[in-house]
Amino acid sequence: MNNVLVEMRQLFVQYLQTEKNYSSLTIEHYVNDLEHFFVFLHKEGVTTVEEVDDIHARLYLVQLHQEKYARASVSRKVSSLRSFFAFLNREELRLTNPMSYVLHPKKEGRLPHFFYENELEQLFLACEGTEPLNIRNKAILELLYATGIRVNECTTIQLRDIDLTMSTLLVKGKGKKERYVPFGGFAQDAIKIYVDKSRPLLLKELQHTSLFVNHQGKPLTARGIRHILTKLVENTTLTASIHPHMLRHTFATHLLNNGADLRTVQELLGHAHLSSTQLYTHVTKEHLRKTYNSFHPRA
Repeated sequence: MNNVLVEMRQLFVQYLQTEKNYSSLTIEHYVNDLEHFFVFLHKEGVTTVEEVDDIHARLYLVQLHQEKYARASVSRKVSSLRSFFAFLNREELRLTNPMSYVLHPKKEGRLPHFFYENELEQLFLACEGTEPLNIRNKAILELLYATGIRVNECTTIQLRDIDLTMSTLLVKGKGKKERYVPFGGFAQDAIKIYVDKSRPLLLKELQHTSLFVNHQGKPLTARGIRHILTKLVENTTLTASIHPHMLRHTFATHLLNNGADLRTVQELLGHAHLSSTQLYTHVTKEHLRKTYNSFHPRA
């Protein structure tokens, strides 16, 4: 990669870290998008950002479609590049933003998948048992469903972040933003049993304060949680695949289905914009429509 482009990328990364306070995962996505674009520029013989124009932007969009990227991926890459060139404009490293001429492709209108209550019961039954890993898995499942936290937020929980007396969790979210989320009695009991009985056995001789640990006693990773949930589904009669975000979707959908107001759900989820939470109102409306069509005599 051209040294000038590498320098520009590094300046942009510093901006995302210090001024935007983006998480390492978010920054990684930006870097990957930039590197993919820089490879394209290299093939086009472009060596500096000053040379990039709206024609290059359109050609890049054509390449993305030829490589059969999903609309959501194309949308994210365009957004990343717009932010990059906007940063260069601000720093007076170039005067225009070539990505502003590119139409932002709309994301596919997919509704988030969630579990029905009877499906959740199967998951909870799948992690019943007295073995330390069973106890840990139940605590993870209860907490994810009780709070709607992201899987990355779950892996960063420290023992001091859990208040079992007040049944609240301090969550460190995106952009280093913190929020307190309450949880109910089922999650409280599962976590208390895990912390008192299971975690010390799994921890062995290691000493750290991460709440959830793997079978080696090390802090549990996001990949580890995904593996745990996949194995739980395999021990049920459920046919759908699972990803941790489904529990977050389920948390929000069940709250709205049972009468929670949108602003409260927004705060619990840690959404910066209400529009992100409003997606779940479409889920609940779709659920109502299907129920109506299934049971009304003249539907």
